[in-house]
Amino acid sequence: MRKDGRQENELRPITMIRDFTDTKGGSVLISWGNTRVLCTALLEEGTMPFLKGTGKGWLTAEYAMLPSSTGNRKKRDYLKQDGRSTEIQRLIGRSLRAGVDLDKLGERVIYVDCDVLQADGGTRTASITGAYVAVALGVQKWLKEGRLEQDPMLHRIAAVSVGIVNDRPMLDLCYGEDSAAQVDMNLVMNEVGEFIEVQGTGEGRAFSRAELEKLLSLAEGGIRTLMDKQRETEQAQ
Repeated sequence: MRKDGRQENELRPITMIRDFTDTKGGSVLISWGNTRVLCTALLEEGTMPFLKGTGKGWLTAEYAMLPSSTGNRKKRDYLKQDGRSTEIQRLIGRSLRAGVDLDKLGERVIYVDCDVLQADGGTRTASITGAYVAVALGVQKWLKEGRLEQDPMLHRIAAVSVGIVNDRPMLDLCYGEDSAAQVDMNLVMNEVGEFIEVQGTGEGRAFSRAELEKLLSLAEGGIRTLMDKQRETEQAQ
């Protein structure tokens, strides 16, 4: 058993509250164990400068951790964002663009914001998983309002962490497990089982092909469960 009593293939408790804020787009508060992330999606007219005249839209993301989200106060990124936040928001943007037909947006941009209210490991995977739902909810609104002519959603997207701690492969690492992990990996997948991003490293030791296959299997099972929760949230009234 792990520190919190979970089995190796068990996710932490996850809830998603849709329409957490009253916006012109989609919003979701995702609680994943003790991690809390507010995800919002807004649509604005006009595309990125490098896409002007192409009829094609874009999706971009921003990620930030609030000062009180960790044990010690985190300084706000007023002038220069730290490298970790920049890397994560690029990951979020890449992941979500893999689920959206940008041609069907027209010359518009979906802006996704992921603000970490409380962090206990897995903030990037919670951000991607929650932000997908925020975008899907936003698209529902924009189609009804006539702001979009076509549904641009191509694939469902979700993300999860896996790792090896004390020589045991595990799904969904909390902060305590992540900080002690010998191998740490984040995976982003779509609903047909294709990989969008695999970020993995042997932080404490190298790992074998058999261990990699075990981690991939754990991640696939976790992502299927996450996608079920996404569907439930989107269909909730």
